[in-house]
Amino acid sequence: MKRAKTRKVKVGNIYVGGDAPISIQSMTNTDTRDVFKTVEQILALQNEGCEIIRCAVPDEDAAHAIKDIVKRINIPLVADIHFDHRLALTSIENGVSALRINPGNIGSMDRVREVAKSAKSKNIPIRIGVNSGSLDKELLSKYGGVCSEALVESALQHVRILEEVNFNDIVISIKSSNVIQMIESYRSISKKVDYPLHLGVTEAGTLWRGTIKSSIGIGTLLAEGIGDTIRVSLTGDPIDEIKTGKEILKSLGLLHKGLEFISCPTCGRTEINLINIAEEVEKRLEGMDKNIKVAVMGCIVNGPGEAREADIGIAGGKGEGLLFKKGKIIKKVKENELVEELFKEIEKM
Repeated sequence: MKRAKTRKVKVGNIYVGGDAPISIQSMTNTDTRDVFKTVEQILALQNEGCEIIRCAVPDEDAAHAIKDIVKRINIPLVADIHFDHRLALTSIENGVSALRINPGNIGSMDRVREVAKSAKSKNIPIRIGVNSGSLDKELLSKYGGVCSEALVESALQHVRILEEVNFNDIVISIKSSNVIQMIESYRSISKKVDYPLHLGVTEAGTLWRGTIKSSIGIGTLLAEGIGDTIRVSLTGDPIDEIKTGKEILKSLGLLHKGLEFISCPTCGRTEINLINIAEEVEKRLEGMDKNIKVAVMGCIVNGPGEAREADIGIAGGKGEGLLFKKGKIIKKVKENELVEELFKEIEKM
């Protein structure tokens, strides 16, 4: 798929936009003022594959905690700030790699100019973040409520404010909890600007529903070549955001590292306990650092052929199964030995 051409922005040691790979982001849900817990969570997220992390900066104590946090992590940190430009200035001085702040919400143009000047001096980009729950009253009145047109106009208003003070190191996000609205907004703004786009469905929900909504919204846009960095917003452990983000990218051929697991849905031909076997294999694969595709199929007749693209896999029969590589059968194995034999072969790879 051909990606929309956007500018390339540097966020710490990561590039966003242009020909840079699509990066995966998350946000901590710890109290930023608790340096130990925040660092602990960031390191866990980094280990899972998070490439850019965002932290809430609600007050001066949190802004000062940033200084100790950035010393202990190895991925770029984005300070999430609302309304108070002084928190942005303090965060910049304390080593953040980017800001998430809407210039139209921090007061006078003098304040905007001060933040932009400080950010530019440290090569720190600013992400403008518009979402359906924070539109101003004028736009809501103009459009009769929240809609993609209002979201795009709001984002462009913030962009123009930064452009007026000669700041162009910008990333844009336009998020909505309404998936169709989110898709329409990003499609629209992609035609109007060449700034990198941060994709996400805001307030997507808990793990199950949120994963579905995020996969549809983010996946649709990425499949159309729109988007430069993503964040899956889930209610719960942010580790699940990274796992989901990686699977979205893998499913579109946009991420070619790490394990990929596939399994068939079962049917009347299945004669082994495929569900339990698939769950056991998936669990044992967690944390394994290999760039391979593993398949668990329920049918000896079609399994190896249907999963021909898998590097390694098993296909079940009646009380036994086949172990195969790239669609070619290696050997026949008893059902209760299938998983162990599979992992013996995986270890050799």
